[in-house]
Amino acid sequence: MDYFRNLLGTQPGDEQPSSHETIERLADRVQTSSLLEDRRDAVRALKSLSKKFRLEVGTLAMDILVKVLETDRGDAEIIGYTLDTLHHIMSNEPSEEDEMATPESVELGEQFTEIFIKQHENVGLLVSLLEEYDFHVRWPTVRLLTVLLTNRPKDLQECLLVIPMAVSKLMDLLSDSREIIRNDALLLLNQLTKGNANIQKIVAFENAFERILDIIVEEGVSDGGIVVEDCLLLLLSLLKNNTSNQNFFKEGSYIQRLTQFFELDNAESHNKQAGWSAQKVTNIHLMLQLVRTLVSPSSPQNQTVACQKVMNHCGLLQQLCAILMASGVPADVLTETINTVSEVIRGNQPNQEYFASVLAPSNPPRPAIVVLLMSMVNEKQPFVLRCAVLYCFQSFLFKNEVGQSQIIQTLLPTSADANTISAGQLLCGGLFSGDSLSNWFAAVAMLHAILGNTSQREQLLRVQLATSLGNPPVSLLQQCCNMLAQGVKLQTRVGLLMLLSSWLADCPVAVTHFLSNSANVPYLISQVSSSEGDELELIVQGLCAFLLGLCMVSNDDQNPSFTKASLKEIIQNRIGLEMFTDKLTSVGKNESYTRAAKKPHLHYKHPSEIVFDFEFTGLFKHLENEVLMAVSGAENMGLKAASRREHESIVENYKELIKEQDQKLNDMSQQVLALQSKHSAATATIEELRSQVQQLKDQNSLLKAQKGQTQGTANGTGVESLQREMQALSLQLKEKEEQVEKLKNELTVSEAKLLSQGGGGEGVKENGPTETALLQASLSRLNSDVEELKKQCTQKDTEITSLRSQLDNAQADLVQAVS
Repeated sequence: MDYFRNLLGTQPGDEQPSSHETIERLADRVQTSSLLEDRRDAVRALKSLSKKFRLEVGTLAMDILVKVLETDRGDAEIIGYTLDTLHHIMSNEPSEEDEMATPESVELGEQFTEIFIKQHENVGLLVSLLEEYDFHVRWPTVRLLTVLLTNRPKDLQECLLVIPMAVSKLMDLLSDSREIIRNDALLLLNQLTKGNANIQKIVAFENAFERILDIIVEEGVSDGGIVVEDCLLLLLSLLKNNTSNQNFFKEGSYIQRLTQFFELDNAESHNKQAGWSAQKVTNIHLMLQLVRTLVSPSSPQNQTVACQKVMNHCGLLQQLCAILMASGVPADVLTETINTVSEVIRGNQPNQEYFASVLAPSNPPRPAIVVLLMSMVNEKQPFVLRCAVLYCFQSFLFKNEVGQSQIIQTLLPTSADANTISAGQLLCGGLFSGDSLSNWFAAVAMLHAILGNTSQREQLLRVQLATSLGNPPVSLLQQCCNMLAQGVKLQTRVGLLMLLSSWLADCPVAVTHFLSNSANVPYLISQVSSSEGDELELIVQGLCAFLLGLCMVSNDDQNPSFTKASLKEIIQNRIGLEMFTDKLTSVGKNESYTRAAKKPHLHYKHPSEIVFDFEFTGLFKHLENEVLMAVSGAENMGLKAASRREHESIVENYKELIKEQDQKLNDMSQQVLALQSKHSAATATIEELRSQVQQLKDQNSLLKAQKGQTQGTANGTGVESLQREMQALSLQLKEKEEQVEKLKNELTVSEAKLLSQGGGGEGVKENGPTETALLQASLSRLNSDVEELKKQCTQKDTEITSLRSQLDNAQADLVQAVS
């Protein structure tokens, strides 16, 4: 308190002022004191009080502190104190007395943030402070901007978008050599890019991917610490649901750089304890999510296929499969890896073929598919792992007729091999085990092996199962029906009914086999006629109605006991059209059905949540109306059904086309918005430069008035002066050369006379050589003068060239500044 007494000028005996009075006096001192040291001390005191008295400091001093940022920018120390004080006012971090932030504290920070950013100039002031290299200015500025983004993200994002070069200045922070600033800049950019596609694109075009990946490598990739996690979170924020950035990531060859993320040492893959810290597990999880974002089934198909192709060619798929087959990998990492591999191979034939060739390092080596199916039908394995394996199996068979054929072949008697475990054996074992979840998984796996493939539906009719010793084998179809009749668990029945419905749809041969057992139709009728049961029981009744309706739709009247007409009569008389319709339509209204129809990935937390399969929901939606038409007795049902299918096919094609065009339009719109933002920033920069040029012009005019000439004029005058000197020297040189020529002629005449006289006469002997010597001396002197003049001319010519170059450069700089 002595410090505050000295600062406020109170004596020990005086009554101690309240916190409000203290803060008010300090704020007044900051505002009115003429000495920088006094203002600095007052701001330091406000900083020390701002954590405990946020409301008072924010209310009384915030505007004054903002003014300090404007007026005292030259002093890094007072600016640092001011930024720290504002950070304390707006931060929602708990105080020393509180272990966690209270709702009142959070609300207070948001209110002060709202007040601060209402004046957009305040945000621009903070962005300009990022240009200061001083650590005590730049770091608090980054922290304050992060708090503002946390409290009011949308408002601040809008502010930053209209400030010229704001995002670029924030991106430059990633290049700061001081790690604490760079690391906090990652947190700032994470907040900045949340939920704003335009900012995400601007950040991406500022070479963000290159910089972030470099930081990840510098920090040790998956072995790195929290900085790697922040980098990966930022990459996910930039790529998730942003097709434009995903395409930019692919076109920039950044997918190839992801391969090194999944390089595991031998020690790591064989020792559970080595190399698998909690941070490493988190990093690997985020890296796998990054890959899944690029190949998500919800992304445009052309985009997904292109990324899948690159991942195969650069070896990323091979790296993921290596982790899949490695031992000692934590269960949650293995689960996410299986999900990732699923989406990398989904619907891509080359990738599916590679996956089919992967062998597990066992003795003897087994296909990866077989090893995964062993985990799926093993009830001791974690639930989420089993779901991931089923998703992987479904993705392997998605649009893969060759893969479907290979799986069905392992079920046929001709392909049975007692020495090896096949996929077919595992699926049959799971289908008829005592675990209802294994039954459901195996039934859905078989469903995908025949989905959309009529030939494999017919091949599956050949599968025979051995029963008790001495009894003849029974077909797989009939065994499934027998299980239904035995009253197995509801989850098992749902799985079997989905399998049978997919089997019988558009396959008259399978319908004939199903109807050949006279007990099957009465069972379905009894189920549909029942009016009791819980939610899952109602689903079973609805699926039985669907299966019974398919027996009509796909019936070729080969069985005289159950023709289309007879089945229609049975339904109308024994069940009732209204009840049948209610039971059938209740399936599509169920919450479990709606959830399953959203996406193919099985994202469930508990086994009881599993009811429907994604692909089955599509089949049900496609055939539901057709079944209702058949049962209700519409005229020309066959023609109408065919016409409806054709119409639906056309509609679906148009929907897909519209969806792609809408996606392209959306991407183009987002690109236009991003370009407009850049254009606005560039325009503002140009205006600023033009203003600077105008100022320079004004200064130039002032200098002209004061000195009578500008630098450019001086240069021009200097050139003209040198040119005049050059002309004078040239005249002198010409005169000297004429004198030299004259003397040469005289010397030649003199030498000729001397030779012609042959040395006769004393006068000639005495005067002749003397005259010649004089002429030679004059000639030598003139030659020396000529050489000197030439040197002077050369020197002047060089000076003229240099001055002309300077004048040209000055004119070019002026033109560039104006443009």
